Amino acid sequence: MRYNQVKDLVEWAAGYHGQMARQYRAAADSSEHQRLAMALTYLADSELRMKTGLEALIRDSSNHKEVLEIWFDDPSDFPQPPVLEALAHQTVADSTDKLTHAAVESHRKLQGLYEHRASRAKIEPEEAFFNALAEGHNAEARKLVASMQEFEDI
Repeated sequence: MRYNQVKDLVEWAAGYHGQMARQYRAAADSSEHQRLAMALTYLADSELRMKTGLEALIRDSSNHKEVLEIWFDDPSDFPQPPVLEALAHQTVADSTDKLTHAAVESHRKLQGLYEHRASRAKIEPEEAFFNALAEGHNAEARKLVASMQEFEDI
Protein backbone atom coordinates (compact mmCIF):
# COMPACT_ATOMS: atom_id res chain seq x y z
CA MET A 1 0.00 0.00 0.00
CA ARG A 2 1.47 3.30 -1.05
CA TYR A 3 0.03 6.50 0.34
CA ASN A 4 -0.15 9.76 -1.54
CA GLN A 5 -0.51 12.31 1.22
CA VAL A 6 -0.27 12.27 4.98
CA LYS A 7 -4.03 12.89 5.15
CA ASP A 8 -4.55 9.63 3.20
CA LEU A 9 -2.63 7.76 5.88
CA VAL A 10 -4.61 9.45 8.65
CA GLU A 11 -7.90 8.64 6.89
CA TRP A 12 -6.81 5.02 6.49
CA ALA A 13 -5.89 4.82 10.21
CA ALA A 14 -9.26 6.32 11.20
CA GLY A 15 -10.98 3.69 9.07
CA TYR A 16 -8.89 0.98 10.68
CA HIS A 17 -9.96 2.14 14.15
CA GLY A 18 -13.57 2.16 12.99
CA GLN A 19 -13.23 -1.38 11.69
CA MET A 20 -11.76 -2.54 15.00
CA ALA A 21 -14.54 -0.77 16.94
CA ARG A 22 -17.21 -2.53 14.89
CA GLN A 23 -15.52 -5.88 15.38
CA TYR A 24 -15.22 -5.41 19.15
CA ARG A 25 -18.82 -4.20 19.41
CA ALA A 26 -20.16 -7.19 17.45
CA ALA A 27 -18.14 -9.58 19.61
CA ALA A 28 -19.40 -7.87 22.79
CA ASP A 29 -22.99 -8.16 21.59
CA SER A 30 -22.61 -11.88 20.95
CA SER A 31 -20.48 -12.75 24.00
CA GLU A 32 -22.01 -15.04 26.60
CA HIS A 33 -19.49 -13.96 29.25
CA GLN A 34 -20.30 -10.68 30.96
CA ARG A 35 -16.71 -9.81 31.85
CA LEU A 36 -15.49 -10.42 28.31
CA ALA A 37 -18.43 -8.42 26.91
CA MET A 38 -17.50 -5.50 29.19
CA ALA A 39 -13.87 -5.67 28.05
CA LEU A 40 -14.93 -5.79 24.40
CA THR A 41 -17.24 -2.81 24.89
CA TYR A 42 -14.37 -0.91 26.51
CA LEU A 43 -12.14 -1.68 23.52
CA ALA A 44 -14.86 -0.68 21.05
CA ASP A 45 -15.30 2.66 22.82
CA SER A 46 -11.54 3.20 22.88
CA GLU A 47 -11.25 2.53 19.15
CA LEU A 48 -14.13 4.91 18.43
CA ARG A 49 -12.40 7.66 20.43
CA MET A 50 -9.22 7.15 18.42
CA LYS A 51 -11.19 7.17 15.14
CA THR A 52 -12.99 10.36 16.14
CA GLY A 53 -9.72 12.01 17.14
CA LEU A 54 -8.12 11.26 13.78
CA GLU A 55 -11.18 12.44 11.90
CA ALA A 56 -11.08 15.68 13.88
CA LEU A 57 -7.48 16.22 12.77
CA ILE A 58 -8.61 16.01 9.17
CA ARG A 59 -11.77 18.12 9.58
CA ASP A 60 -10.01 20.87 11.50
CA SER A 61 -6.92 20.72 9.34
CA SER A 62 -6.02 24.38 9.87
CA ASN A 63 -3.54 23.44 12.60
CA HIS A 64 -2.01 20.61 10.58
CA LYS A 65 -2.67 21.63 6.97
CA GLU A 66 1.03 21.86 6.16
CA VAL A 67 1.59 18.29 7.36
CA LEU A 68 -1.63 16.71 6.07
CA GLU A 69 -0.92 17.86 2.54
CA ILE A 70 2.63 16.50 2.37
CA TRP A 71 3.09 13.97 -0.42
CA PHE A 72 5.21 10.90 0.11
CA ASP A 73 5.98 7.67 -1.64
CA ASP A 74 7.12 4.86 0.60
CA PRO A 75 7.80 1.71 -1.41
CA SER A 76 8.88 -0.16 1.73
CA ASP A 77 5.16 -0.43 2.60
CA PHE A 78 6.00 -0.22 6.29
CA PRO A 79 4.49 -1.37 8.65
CA GLN A 80 2.75 -3.69 6.28
CA PRO A 81 -0.84 -2.47 6.35
CA PRO A 82 -1.85 -6.01 5.30
CA VAL A 83 -0.50 -7.13 8.70
CA LEU A 84 -2.75 -4.57 10.37
CA GLU A 85 -5.65 -5.68 8.21
CA ALA A 86 -5.00 -9.28 9.26
CA LEU A 87 -5.08 -8.17 12.91
CA ALA A 88 -8.43 -6.52 12.27
CA HIS A 89 -9.83 -9.70 10.75
CA GLN A 90 -8.56 -12.16 13.35
CA THR A 91 -11.07 -13.88 15.54
CA VAL A 92 -11.68 -11.95 18.72
CA ALA A 93 -10.10 -13.77 21.61
CA ASP A 94 -12.12 -15.77 24.10
CA SER A 95 -10.36 -14.43 27.20
CA THR A 96 -9.44 -10.98 28.44
CA ASP A 97 -5.77 -11.97 28.49
CA LYS A 98 -5.77 -12.97 24.81
CA LEU A 99 -7.90 -9.97 23.96
CA THR A 100 -5.44 -7.66 25.71
CA HIS A 101 -2.53 -9.17 23.80
CA ALA A 102 -4.29 -8.76 20.44
CA ALA A 103 -5.37 -5.17 21.17
CA VAL A 104 -1.89 -4.15 22.36
CA GLU A 105 -0.34 -5.75 19.28
CA SER A 106 -2.61 -3.66 17.07
CA HIS A 107 -1.63 -0.47 18.91
CA ARG A 108 2.07 -1.33 18.69
CA LYS A 109 1.82 -1.89 14.93
CA LEU A 110 0.15 1.49 14.44
CA GLN A 111 2.70 3.08 16.75
CA GLY A 112 5.42 1.55 14.57
CA LEU A 113 3.78 3.00 11.46
CA TYR A 114 3.78 6.48 12.96
CA GLU A 115 7.36 6.16 14.23
CA HIS A 116 8.44 5.09 10.76
CA ARG A 117 6.72 8.08 9.17
CA ALA A 118 8.35 10.37 11.76
CA SER A 119 11.76 8.95 10.88
CA ARG A 120 11.15 9.78 7.20
CA ALA A 121 9.66 13.21 7.82
CA LYS A 122 10.58 15.94 5.38
CA ILE A 123 9.91 18.82 7.78
CA GLU A 124 9.96 19.19 11.56
CA PRO A 125 6.18 19.66 11.91
CA GLU A 126 5.65 16.35 10.10
CA GLU A 127 8.06 14.61 12.46
CA ALA A 128 6.34 16.17 15.49
CA PHE A 129 2.90 15.20 14.12
CA PHE A 130 3.79 11.54 13.72
CA ASN A 131 5.72 11.41 16.99
CA ALA A 132 2.60 12.73 18.76
CA LEU A 133 0.46 10.05 17.10
CA ALA A 134 2.99 7.37 18.08
CA GLU A 135 3.08 8.57 21.68
CA GLY A 136 -0.71 8.57 21.73
CA HIS A 137 -0.72 4.89 20.79
CA ASN A 138 1.94 4.12 23.37
CA ALA A 139 -0.11 5.84 26.06
CA GLU A 140 -3.30 4.13 24.87
CA ALA A 141 -1.62 0.71 25.01
CA ARG A 142 -0.47 1.34 28.60
CA LYS A 143 -3.96 2.51 29.58
CA LEU A 144 -5.51 -0.47 27.83
CA VAL A 145 -3.34 -2.96 29.73
CA ALA A 146 -4.20 -1.35 33.07
CA SER A 147 -7.91 -1.27 32.26
CA MET A 148 -7.97 -4.85 31.00
CA GLN A 149 -6.26 -6.01 34.21
CA GLU A 150 -9.16 -4.45 36.10
CA PHE A 151 -11.57 -6.60 34.08
CA GLU A 152 -9.54 -9.65 35.14
CA ASP A 153 -10.05 -8.67 38.78
CA ILE A 154 -13.83 -8.38 38.48
